[in-house]
Amino acid sequence: MFLIIKSLSGFSQTKKYTFSEPKMGSPFNITLYTDDSANVKRIATKAYQIVDSLNLIYSDYLPHSELNRLSAMAGKDTTVKVSESMWDILQKSSVASQKSKGAYDITVGAVVKLWRTIRKEKVLPTKKVLKKATQSVGYQFIILDSARHTAKILRPNTQLDLGGIAKGYIAQAVVDFCKLSGIQKVLVDAGGDLAMSGSGWKVGITIPNSEELMESYLVLDNQAVATSGNMYQMVEMNGKRYSHIVNPQTGLGVTHQRNVTVIAPDGATADWLATACSVLSVKKSLKLIRTMPNCEVLIAEVQKGKLKKWQSAGKIEKMAVGWV
Repeated sequence: MFLIIKSLSGFSQTKKYTFSEPKMGSPFNITLYTDDSANVKRIATKAYQIVDSLNLIYSDYLPHSELNRLSAMAGKDTTVKVSESMWDILQKSSVASQKSKGAYDITVGAVVKLWRTIRKEKVLPTKKVLKKATQSVGYQFIILDSARHTAKILRPNTQLDLGGIAKGYIAQAVVDFCKLSGIQKVLVDAGGDLAMSGSGWKVGITIPNSEELMESYLVLDNQAVATSGNMYQMVEMNGKRYSHIVNPQTGLGVTHQRNVTVIAPDGATADWLATACSVLSVKKSLKLIRTMPNCEVLIAEVQKGKLKKWQSAGKIEKMAVGWV
C-alpha cells in the first residue's frame, strides 16, 4: 500500500490534472502535469481506452479474452498466433518465471481460481482437489516461438493468469503513451502498482498489518514501485492465517505476514518481482533482486508479534535506516 504525498520538483509552471476511473477491480488513477489544457482530457480519455483494450486481452475474468482463448487450447497440440500485446507480456512473464524459478508463474490460473473459492467458503480443499490444480501448473510447458509470435501450451487443463504482472504492465503502458503524447510528468496508480515519469515523486509506504506510514519515504525519478502484501486480504482456516497470494508450487496462500515493496525501471518488472518476493524466502528474494539491474526491495514481516525488515542496497536501504 502506498500514499503519494506530493511531487517535489521541476514542474512549478505546469498545472496538475488528476483523473480516476474504476478499472480491473480497483481505482485507476492518472496524474498529469502539463500546460496543454486543450488536449489533456483527450489524452486521459485515450489512456483509459488503452487500459480497457489491454484488459480485454489479459483478463481471466472475461470469458472471451485472448488470455482465456489461449488457455482453452492447452494440451490440444495447437499452436496459437497471438497479438503483439499478448506476445509482449508472455515474453516478460516467461522471463519472470525463469528468473524466479516459478515463484511467479503465469500458468497458476487453476490454482488461483481454486483459492478464490477457498477464501470465499473458508474451507481448505482436499488433497485430491489441490493436487489436480497444482498438476496444471508449470511455466516450462508453454512454448513460445519468437519468430512467429506463437504460443503452445503442452499440458492439459493449464489456465493462464496474469494477476501478478498485468496491472504494472498496463500502468507502464499508460505512462509511455502519455509521454509520447507530449506529457513528460506522469503518475499512474493502477490499484497500488505505480509507474511514473519525471522526477521528484515522493512516495510513502505503510507498515505491514497497519495503516501507519513509515517515517521515511521514497523519492523516485522515472521508475515504478509495487507493494505486495496481505494486510486486508487474509483468511483464517483451521487456526492458520492464509494470504490471497498463492504459492504456485503448493497451491495454497502463503502464511507469513509480509509486505514486499519493489522499485524497478518499469511497472511490469516491479509487479512480478513483488509477487515473487512474497512467495520466496527472504534469502531467496534478496538473491533474486541482486540479479535484476536497477531494482531494489524492502521486505517487512511480522514474526512472533515483532516487525522485522530486510532490504537491498539503494534508496530503500536509506529509507529503512532506523526503522524499527
